Amino acid sequence: MARKLPRRCFRVNIAALRRPANACIRRRMNTPNPDAPPKGDRIAKIIARAGLCSRRDAERWIADGRVAVAGKIIDSPALNITDHGTIRVDGQPLPGAEPPRLWRYHKPQGVVTTARDPEGRPTIADKMPSGMPRIMPIGRLDIGSEGLLLLTNDGELKRHLELPATGWTRRYRARVYGRVEQQKLDTLARGITVAGVKYGPIEATLERQEGANAWIAIGLREGKNREVRKVMEHLGYTVNRLIRVSFGPFQLGGMERGEVEEMPTHILRDQLGKATAEKLGLATRRR
Repeated sequence: MARKLPRRCFRVNIAALRRPANACIRRRMNTPNPDAPPKGDRIAKIIARAGLCSRRDAERWIADGRVAVAGKIIDSPALNITDHGTIRVDGQPLPGAEPPRLWRYHKPQGVVTTARDPEGRPTIADKMPSGMPRIMPIGRLDIGSEGLLLLTNDGELKRHLELPATGWTRRYRARVYGRVEQQKLDTLARGITVAGVKYGPIEATLERQEGANAWIAIGLREGKNREVRKVMEHLGYTVNRLIRVSFGPFQLGGMERGEVEEMPTHILRDQLGKATAEKLGLATRRR
Protein backbone atom coordinates (compact mmCIF):
# COMPACT_ATOMS: atom_id res chain seq x y z
CA MET A 1 0.00 0.00 0.00
CA ALA A 2 1.46 3.41 -1.04
CA ARG A 3 2.41 5.80 1.73
CA LYS A 4 0.74 9.30 1.58
CA LEU A 5 3.03 12.32 1.43
CA PRO A 6 2.58 15.06 4.04
CA ARG A 7 0.15 17.80 2.91
CA ARG A 8 2.78 20.52 3.29
CA CYS A 9 4.79 18.92 0.46
CA PHE A 10 1.88 19.42 -1.92
CA ARG A 11 1.51 23.02 -0.81
CA VAL A 12 5.13 23.81 -1.59
CA ASN A 13 4.96 22.14 -4.98
CA ILE A 14 1.68 23.83 -5.91
CA ALA A 15 3.06 27.25 -4.99
CA ALA A 16 6.08 26.63 -7.18
CA LEU A 17 3.87 25.58 -10.08
CA ARG A 18 1.77 28.71 -9.78
CA ARG A 19 4.83 30.95 -10.08
CA PRO A 20 5.26 32.29 -13.68
CA ALA A 21 8.20 30.61 -15.35
CA ASN A 22 9.60 33.85 -16.79
CA ALA A 23 9.49 35.50 -13.36
CA CYS A 24 11.51 32.62 -11.90
CA ILE A 25 14.07 32.83 -14.67
CA ARG A 26 14.43 36.61 -14.29
CA ARG A 27 14.95 36.25 -10.55
CA ARG A 28 17.60 33.57 -11.00
CA MET A 29 19.44 35.52 -13.70
CA ASN A 30 18.94 38.93 -11.98
CA THR A 31 17.88 40.48 -15.30
CA PRO A 32 15.67 43.61 -15.57
CA ASN A 33 12.00 43.37 -16.39
CA PRO A 34 11.55 44.33 -20.07
CA ASP A 35 8.09 45.73 -19.24
CA ALA A 36 9.48 48.21 -16.73
CA PRO A 37 9.51 51.90 -17.84
CA PRO A 38 12.91 53.26 -18.96
CA LYS A 39 14.98 55.05 -16.33
CA GLY A 40 15.62 58.76 -16.45
CA ASP A 41 13.69 61.57 -18.17
CA ARG A 42 13.15 62.46 -21.81
CA ILE A 43 15.93 64.74 -23.00
CA ALA A 44 13.58 67.51 -24.17
CA LYS A 45 12.03 67.59 -20.69
CA ILE A 46 15.49 67.91 -19.10
CA ILE A 47 16.45 70.82 -21.38
CA ALA A 48 13.14 72.55 -20.64
CA ARG A 49 13.57 72.03 -16.90
CA ALA A 50 17.00 73.70 -17.14
CA GLY A 51 15.17 76.85 -18.27
CA LEU A 52 16.70 77.10 -21.74
CA CYS A 53 13.42 76.83 -23.64
CA SER A 54 10.08 75.02 -23.77
CA ARG A 55 9.92 71.27 -24.40
CA ARG A 56 8.58 71.89 -27.91
CA ASP A 57 11.49 74.22 -28.69
CA ALA A 58 13.92 71.65 -27.27
CA GLU A 59 12.55 69.07 -29.70
CA ARG A 60 13.16 71.52 -32.56
CA TRP A 61 16.71 72.14 -31.34
CA ILE A 62 17.32 68.40 -31.36
CA ALA A 63 15.98 68.12 -34.93
CA ASP A 64 18.30 71.00 -35.92
CA GLY A 65 21.34 69.13 -34.58
CA ARG A 66 22.04 71.53 -31.72
CA VAL A 67 22.00 68.90 -28.95
CA ALA A 68 24.66 66.29 -28.17
CA VAL A 69 24.77 63.50 -25.59
CA ALA A 70 28.13 62.04 -24.55
CA GLY A 71 29.77 63.82 -27.47
CA LYS A 72 27.36 62.54 -30.12
CA ILE A 73 24.81 64.75 -31.93
CA ILE A 74 21.30 63.31 -31.59
CA ASP A 75 18.41 63.76 -34.04
CA SER A 76 15.47 62.36 -32.05
CA PRO A 77 13.91 63.41 -28.71
CA ALA A 78 12.93 59.78 -28.04
CA LEU A 79 15.79 59.36 -25.59
CA ASN A 80 15.80 58.98 -21.80
CA ILE A 81 18.79 60.36 -19.91
CA THR A 82 19.94 59.65 -16.36
CA ASP A 83 23.25 61.56 -16.42
CA HIS A 84 22.40 65.19 -17.19
CA GLY A 85 26.08 66.09 -17.26
CA THR A 86 26.50 64.38 -20.64
CA ILE A 87 24.12 66.81 -22.40
CA ARG A 88 25.45 69.73 -24.44
CA VAL A 89 23.38 72.40 -26.23
CA ASP A 90 25.30 74.38 -28.84
CA GLY A 91 28.43 72.91 -27.31
CA GLN A 92 27.65 74.20 -23.80
CA PRO A 93 26.66 72.14 -20.73
CA LEU A 94 23.21 72.59 -19.26
CA PRO A 95 22.93 75.15 -16.46
CA GLY A 96 21.93 73.82 -13.10
CA ALA A 97 18.16 73.40 -12.91
CA GLU A 98 16.44 75.98 -10.67
CA PRO A 99 13.11 75.34 -8.95
CA PRO A 100 10.15 76.44 -11.11
CA ARG A 101 9.15 80.04 -10.47
CA LEU A 102 6.21 82.17 -11.64
CA TRP A 103 5.81 85.92 -12.09
CA ARG A 104 2.88 88.21 -12.89
CA TYR A 105 3.69 90.99 -15.36
CA HIS A 106 1.46 93.87 -16.45
CA LYS A 107 2.44 94.07 -20.10
CA PRO A 108 1.90 97.49 -21.65
CA GLN A 109 0.87 98.08 -25.25
CA GLY A 110 3.78 98.33 -27.67
CA VAL A 111 5.88 95.56 -26.04
CA VAL A 112 6.57 92.34 -27.97
CA THR A 113 6.09 89.03 -26.13
CA THR A 114 9.48 87.59 -27.03
CA ALA A 115 13.11 87.72 -25.90
CA ARG A 116 14.43 89.29 -29.12
CA ASP A 117 12.74 91.18 -31.95
CA PRO A 118 14.36 91.42 -35.41
CA GLU A 119 12.60 94.75 -35.99
CA GLY A 120 14.15 96.29 -32.90
CA ARG A 121 10.88 96.82 -31.03
CA PRO A 122 10.93 96.70 -27.20
CA THR A 123 10.47 93.17 -25.82
CA ILE A 124 9.41 91.75 -22.47
CA ALA A 125 13.06 90.79 -21.88
CA ASP A 126 14.01 94.47 -22.19
CA LYS A 127 11.44 95.40 -19.56
CA MET A 128 12.49 92.96 -16.84
CA PRO A 129 14.17 94.29 -13.68
CA SER A 130 17.85 93.54 -13.08
CA GLY A 131 18.59 90.18 -11.50
CA MET A 132 15.77 88.34 -13.27
CA PRO A 133 16.68 84.87 -14.61
CA ARG A 134 15.94 83.87 -18.18
CA ILE A 135 12.13 83.91 -18.45
CA MET A 136 9.55 82.51 -20.85
CA PRO A 137 6.01 83.81 -21.39
CA ILE A 138 3.07 81.53 -20.66
CA GLY A 139 0.83 82.16 -23.62
CA ARG A 140 1.14 85.41 -25.55
CA LEU A 141 -0.25 88.90 -25.82
CA ASP A 142 0.24 90.59 -29.19
CA ILE A 143 2.01 93.93 -29.39
CA GLY A 144 -1.24 95.89 -29.33
CA SER A 145 -2.67 94.04 -26.31
CA GLU A 146 -2.01 94.71 -22.64
CA GLY A 147 -2.65 93.23 -19.23
CA LEU A 148 -1.65 90.13 -17.33
CA LEU A 149 1.17 88.02 -18.73
CA LEU A 150 2.50 85.10 -16.69
CA LEU A 151 6.24 84.43 -16.88
CA THR A 152 8.28 81.43 -15.77
CA ASN A 153 11.84 80.15 -15.76
CA ASP A 154 10.67 76.56 -16.31
CA GLY A 155 9.73 75.05 -19.69
CA GLU A 156 7.67 72.25 -18.16
CA LEU A 157 5.56 74.65 -16.10
CA LYS A 158 5.06 76.81 -19.20
CA ARG A 159 3.89 73.81 -21.22
CA HIS A 160 1.52 72.62 -18.49
CA LEU A 161 -0.20 75.98 -18.03
CA GLU A 162 -0.58 76.57 -21.77
CA LEU A 163 -2.42 73.30 -22.37
CA PRO A 164 -6.21 73.74 -22.72
CA ALA A 165 -6.55 70.49 -20.76
CA THR A 166 -5.25 72.32 -17.68
CA GLY A 167 -8.65 74.02 -17.68
CA TRP A 168 -7.57 77.52 -16.70
CA THR A 169 -9.79 80.24 -18.19
CA ARG A 170 -8.18 83.36 -19.63
CA ARG A 171 -10.35 86.44 -19.17
CA TYR A 172 -10.22 89.68 -21.15
CA ARG A 173 -11.97 93.01 -21.46
CA ALA A 174 -12.27 94.07 -25.09
CA ARG A 175 -13.32 97.47 -26.37
CA VAL A 176 -14.82 97.10 -29.82
CA TYR A 177 -16.12 99.46 -32.47
CA GLY A 178 -19.74 98.77 -33.41
CA ARG A 179 -23.22 98.31 -31.99
CA VAL A 180 -22.95 95.03 -30.10
CA GLU A 181 -25.82 92.55 -29.88
CA GLN A 182 -25.74 90.07 -26.99
CA GLN A 183 -27.57 87.56 -29.18
CA LYS A 184 -24.56 87.46 -31.52
CA LEU A 185 -22.16 87.01 -28.62
CA ASP A 186 -24.21 84.09 -27.28
CA THR A 187 -23.49 82.08 -30.46
CA LEU A 188 -19.83 81.84 -29.38
CA ALA A 189 -20.74 79.56 -26.46
CA ARG A 190 -20.95 76.65 -28.93
CA GLY A 191 -17.56 77.39 -30.48
CA ILE A 192 -16.98 78.86 -33.92
CA THR A 193 -14.91 78.29 -37.07
CA VAL A 194 -13.24 81.33 -38.65
CA ALA A 195 -11.22 81.06 -41.88
CA GLY A 196 -10.91 77.30 -41.38
CA VAL A 197 -9.70 77.57 -37.76
CA LYS A 198 -11.89 75.99 -35.08
CA TYR A 199 -12.21 77.84 -31.80
CA GLY A 200 -13.66 76.29 -28.68
CA PRO A 201 -16.50 77.68 -26.58
CA ILE A 202 -16.10 81.36 -25.68
CA GLU A 203 -17.94 83.28 -22.94
CA ALA A 204 -18.80 86.78 -24.13
CA THR A 205 -20.97 89.31 -22.28
CA LEU A 206 -21.75 92.87 -23.26
CA GLU A 207 -20.76 95.13 -20.34
CA ARG A 208 -21.84 98.48 -21.75
CA GLN A 209 -22.26 100.44 -24.97
CA GLU A 210 -20.52 103.82 -25.09
CA GLY A 211 -21.57 105.59 -28.26
CA ALA A 212 -19.92 103.87 -31.22
CA ASN A 213 -17.82 101.61 -28.93
CA ALA A 214 -18.70 98.86 -26.50
CA TRP A 215 -16.92 96.93 -23.75
CA ILE A 216 -17.20 93.12 -23.78
CA ALA A 217 -16.09 90.65 -21.08
CA ILE A 218 -14.58 87.54 -22.68
CA GLY A 219 -13.48 84.18 -21.27
CA LEU A 220 -11.75 81.37 -23.18
CA ARG A 221 -9.50 78.38 -22.53
CA GLU A 222 -7.49 77.91 -25.72
CA GLY A 223 -5.86 81.26 -26.41
CA LYS A 224 -5.00 80.67 -30.06
CA ASN A 225 -3.12 83.32 -32.03
CA ARG A 226 -5.12 86.60 -31.98
CA GLU A 227 -8.24 84.60 -31.13
CA VAL A 228 -10.26 87.42 -29.59
CA ARG A 229 -9.54 89.86 -32.40
CA LYS A 230 -10.31 87.34 -35.16
CA VAL A 231 -13.56 86.11 -33.58
CA MET A 232 -14.83 89.63 -32.89
CA GLU A 233 -13.99 90.69 -36.45
CA HIS A 234 -15.91 87.69 -37.73
CA LEU A 235 -18.97 88.99 -35.84
CA GLY A 236 -18.50 92.42 -37.37
CA TYR A 237 -16.77 94.16 -34.45
CA THR A 238 -13.28 95.70 -34.56
CA VAL A 239 -11.22 95.39 -31.37
CA ASN A 240 -9.48 98.68 -30.58
CA ARG A 241 -8.32 97.79 -27.07
CA LEU A 242 -7.71 94.41 -25.45
CA ILE A 243 -6.79 93.83 -21.80
CA ARG A 244 -6.18 90.42 -20.23
CA VAL A 245 -7.45 90.64 -16.66
CA SER A 246 -6.77 87.09 -15.45
CA PHE A 247 -5.17 83.77 -16.32
CA GLY A 248 -6.72 80.97 -14.29
CA PRO A 249 -6.61 81.95 -10.60
CA PHE A 250 -4.05 84.73 -11.15
CA GLN A 251 -5.46 88.25 -11.46
CA LEU A 252 -4.13 91.49 -12.91
CA GLY A 253 -5.72 93.37 -10.02
CA GLY A 254 -4.25 96.79 -9.35
CA MET A 255 -0.81 96.16 -10.85
CA GLU A 256 0.78 99.19 -12.48
CA ARG A 257 1.77 99.01 -16.15
CA GLY A 258 5.21 97.41 -16.40
CA GLU A 259 5.09 96.01 -12.84
CA VAL A 260 6.55 92.54 -12.21
CA GLU A 261 5.69 90.45 -9.16
CA GLU A 262 6.85 86.93 -8.26
CA MET A 263 4.24 84.54 -6.91
CA PRO A 264 5.14 82.69 -3.69
CA THR A 265 5.86 79.02 -4.27
CA HIS A 266 3.24 77.86 -1.77
CA ILE A 267 0.53 79.77 -3.67
CA LEU A 268 1.60 78.21 -6.96
CA ARG A 269 1.61 74.75 -5.35
CA ASP A 270 -1.89 75.30 -3.98
CA GLN A 271 -3.23 76.33 -7.40
CA LEU A 272 -1.59 73.44 -9.25
CA GLY A 273 -2.51 70.77 -6.73
CA LYS A 274 -0.09 68.56 -4.82
CA ALA A 275 0.37 65.85 -7.47
CA THR A 276 1.02 68.27 -10.34
CA ALA A 277 3.29 70.47 -8.21
CA GLU A 278 5.44 67.51 -7.21
CA LYS A 279 5.58 66.29 -10.80
CA LEU A 280 6.84 69.72 -11.89
CA GLY A 281 9.50 69.73 -9.19
CA LEU A 282 8.09 72.48 -6.96
CA ALA A 283 9.75 72.47 -3.57
CA THR A 284 7.62 72.26 -0.46
CA ARG A 285 9.42 75.13 1.22
CA ARG A 286 7.86 78.58 1.07
CA ARG A 287 9.45 81.25 -1.05
